[in-house]
Amino acid sequence: MIDRDNLWALVLAAGDGRRLQGLTQTATGTVVPKQFCSLNGGLSFLEETVRRAQSVVPRERICAVVASGHVRHWSRLLESMPLSNIITQPRNRGTAIGILLPLLHIIQKDPHARVLVLPSDHHVRSEARLAAALQAAMSLGRSAEADIVLLGIEPDRADPELGYIVPERTGSGSLYAVSRFVEKPSPAEAQELIRQGALWNAFIIAADAAALLRLFERRRPDVVAKMRRLVQLEAKVERSLAELYDDLPDLDFSRGILQGQEQYLRVLAVPECGWSDLGTPDRVAAALRNLEDFAPAAMPIVKSRAAVNLAAQHELLRSLIARPAVTVSHVG
Repeated sequence: MIDRDNLWALVLAAGDGRRLQGLTQTATGTVVPKQFCSLNGGLSFLEETVRRAQSVVPRERICAVVASGHVRHWSRLLESMPLSNIITQPRNRGTAIGILLPLLHIIQKDPHARVLVLPSDHHVRSEARLAAALQAAMSLGRSAEADIVLLGIEPDRADPELGYIVPERTGSGSLYAVSRFVEKPSPAEAQELIRQGALWNAFIIAADAAALLRLFERRRPDVVAKMRRLVQLEAKVERSLAELYDDLPDLDFSRGILQGQEQYLRVLAVPECGWSDLGTPDRVAAALRNLEDFAPAAMPIVKSRAAVNLAAQHELLRSLIARPAVTVSHVG
């Protein structure tokens, strides 16, 4: 059984947001990372993710990894979070490093932690359906069958721009061994993957922290050893951490850590819940269309502190594209 006092959440909020910069660029030319934007003028995606984490763990055991260069955005959005739970990266070195640094901090606080890893730049239409899956994944007992559980979303379409998890669908239930990962297949391959029962890789993980760390140690023991030494220091080590980050390689978590270690992983199939990583303008448009299915009275009114409203940006771009070209006639 899992002791609820050992449940933690790790919110990933240190990305640079380059993929959607056509929509997240302000009038002054500043590109705002997606996690600090809102879909339609409400909470930022970062704030929504913290709420998502609170459906599983208490707020005092939610940590966030952020970038020092984004402080003007996250300082307002995370002002109610304990300062010791905000882990700052000096620069972006990829998703693997973005997980490893706060993971070591959590293990230092609680060696028996079970951690929920949540990206902060996603939209979910049915939060209740996803919350049920998160709670199920975090409540699994300590065993080789549940040490590291990935959440795979049941696809509602073949999307060639997403990553897929191919499960070994044997037995009953919704927890499966992982056969392989497929990143950004062709449209025909995506259709075939779905026919085979593949799931979208939502990059959401429920894992015993020590087991998750072992994945890193098997692949990059050198990086783990260097970073562990810094985290274990009592004093603040911003300068040393910056120097270490200068020497670290860029490391992607899916390709650099997970792939090739499928035998240690399980995937929990999550019913379709309107999940989107909002990675392209088309996906943003689809998410906005889905919002029209909900009655406004059912949606809480919040004062937005998000830096950019994607709905407004999307409408602005659409109007600019639709604007007829101006022709100039010469007299003479």
